Amino acid sequence: MEQPGAGNGNRPGGQHATKAGGAGGHGSNGGAGGAGGNGGAGGIGGSATNGAAGTQGAGGAGGNGGAGGIGGNGGDGAAGTYTNGGTGTGGKGGNGGDPGQGGAGGQGGAGSTPGATGADGTSPTTNAGHGGNGGAGADGGSFFRAGGTGGAGGTGGQYGNGGNGGDGGAGANGNGVVDGVGAAGMAGGRGGAGGDGGTYGNGGTGGNGGNGGTGAPGSAPTGFGTSGRLGGVGGDGGAGGVGGAGGTEAGVGGAGGAGGTGGDGGSGGDGREGNAFVGVINGGNGGSGGTGGAGGAGGTGLAQAAGYSDGAGGDGGAGGTGGAAGNGGHSIHDGFGRHGR
Repeated sequence: MEQPGAGNGNRPGGQHATKAGGAGGHGSNGGAGGAGGNGGAGGIGGSATNGAAGTQGAGGAGGNGGAGGIGGNGGDGAAGTYTNGGTGTGGKGGNGGDPGQGGAGGQGGAGSTPGATGADGTSPTTNAGHGGNGGAGADGGSFFRAGGTGGAGGTGGQYGNGGNGGDGGAGANGNGVVDGVGAAGMAGGRGGAGGDGGTYGNGGTGGNGGNGGTGAPGSAPTGFGTSGRLGGVGGDGGAGGVGGAGGTEAGVGGAGGAGGTGGDGGSGGDGREGNAFVGVINGGNGGSGGTGGAGGAGGTGLAQAAGYSDGAGGDGGAGGTGGAAGNGGHSIHDGFGRHGR
């Protein structure tokens, strides 16, 4: 393996400017984004270069500044040689006035073709890399900032699973009172989508939506009543990734992420159609709704070859308090999923 190269991302941002972080060397991490100047946006984290076989390259974290930087995307994992392919993980969004968005997970490397019989009489096995997980969205912090969006999960290699979506950041709490009325809380960030599974892999799980901020309590100046604002709406959960197409084994759809308070759960990913060797491919279950949010719908189970059962639909997600339950997914022929409870 080559020696890791040094990232050169620690360059400061100028006034109202954004500076990108440097890319990492072979198999190394990306450099962190530079901090924003006075009022400037935070630097963008450097994307990692592809990792060597069986290793990972992680995206650089977003820089801090007036506005948070965007986390760098994870580098793609290199193909394995009788080993697991590498995984690339997305960098987390930087904190700041406006929270950064989590970087997307890198794609898992494909496994190499199995070679000749080993010396011990056993054939070497080959597994592909899984998709990297998406970075989490940054929290809103304070001063009327919404939560950042979670990064999407990476796609799995041939036998790899999709990466999970990053969670959305929490919205800022309401801060301050005007004419006796408390400030409203801010919205939570949306969860990132789960990555699709490889040909034989499972879909990743969607990220959870961030919770909305709490509204500030009101005051009671002379002649006015006390009045507080409502809290912010929670972010929606990310959708589950799609399961890989069937071969000797089929991937199931990933589960939808749960909604934040007031946010809807993400839909479950669909199962993919297989071939004559496949038994059942089920749809993913819908995510549960946050308080007041609806549950996500279950994914669709797909039909199989003659002589094999059809895949069942995923179950609908449970509704949050006051929220509707999600509908169960369906099979192409039969095997309906259950309605959420």
